[in-house]
Amino acid sequence: MEVEVPVRLTALASCGGCASKLGSAELASVLHGLPSTANDRVLVGFGTADDAGIYALRDDLALVQTVDFFTPIVDDPYDFGRVAATNAISDIYAMGGTPISALNIVAFPETLDLAILSRILEGGAVVARAAGVAILGGHTIKDDEPKYGMAVTGTIDPRRVVTNASAKPGDVLVLTKPIGTGILTTAAKRDAISYDALRPAIAWMTMLSDGAAAAMLDAQAHAATDITGFGVLGHGGELARASGVRLVIDAKAVPIMDGVLELIRADVIPSGTKHNVRTHAAFTTFAASVDEVLRVALSDAQTSGGLLISIAPQRADQLRRALREANVLDAVIGTVTEGAGITVQ
Repeated sequence: MEVEVPVRLTALASCGGCASKLGSAELASVLHGLPSTANDRVLVGFGTADDAGIYALRDDLALVQTVDFFTPIVDDPYDFGRVAATNAISDIYAMGGTPISALNIVAFPETLDLAILSRILEGGAVVARAAGVAILGGHTIKDDEPKYGMAVTGTIDPRRVVTNASAKPGDVLVLTKPIGTGILTTAAKRDAISYDALRPAIAWMTMLSDGAAAAMLDAQAHAATDITGFGVLGHGGELARASGVRLVIDAKAVPIMDGVLELIRADVIPSGTKHNVRTHAAFTTFAASVDEVLRVALSDAQTSGGLLISIAPQRADQLRRALREANVLDAVIGTVTEGAGITVQ
């Protein structure tokens, strides 16, 4: 039974979903120069802007840890909970790990009906159960702007970690979900589309990446990252920097959700996406033939997006077959070359 929402949740948020992230350049300036807390057991820290941290317990066992929470990206509290939980858990899958437990993170206004919070947490719990994740507890604070997410812990074999730092020249780039959630959710918030028209995007945002993670491990992918608030170009740029390579992306090969390009032409663009466009210009070269609308779409701030996987060309068919067998998108969107940054053609 759906809760009668006295207010639209998105109306309480200055920006929604992963678009509420601090900008990548601003974040980098804050993190630069911080004293190191790493030790010999830290296999992956924040130095390469990867999706999760990895801490070794034994030669054959390590913990994967991540945290992600954000403001409402949709109005329905149950859907908000599902999207936020799926998004948080995705970071574990992006490293090739298996999520096992989580802690809820909640900020909630005193003025809202607690039944709304119950539905948010119910949505998160349904996703966690589907992923085999035990919610062990959490923490709440009072806040005029609602926020929800999870701190998630997973396990991984240290010998099978997939980071964003091992892409190699010659690799093929495969994307496992279409893009456009930032544009579509902003459109719904502005009443430019109906909530029913948003449901396909919600279905993508609540699709776990467990099948994609299993496929990339079996195919021995070189590198991966999940596409969230910095968009294809932002997270692709992090992968390129961490790996010391250049990505060449075929703009027309990138799958885009229905209606997104038309909304961009109508200037229905979230502030996070506009900020991304400005930031990504520093490391992205566009061919003259790439339409401005496509350029914006590639920087769209995604929430709970797909995995971007870099894999040797001789293993790409194996990966794509496994993805299709798991009912996961297997879009080849580009290649990896020597150099730095991103070329979009």
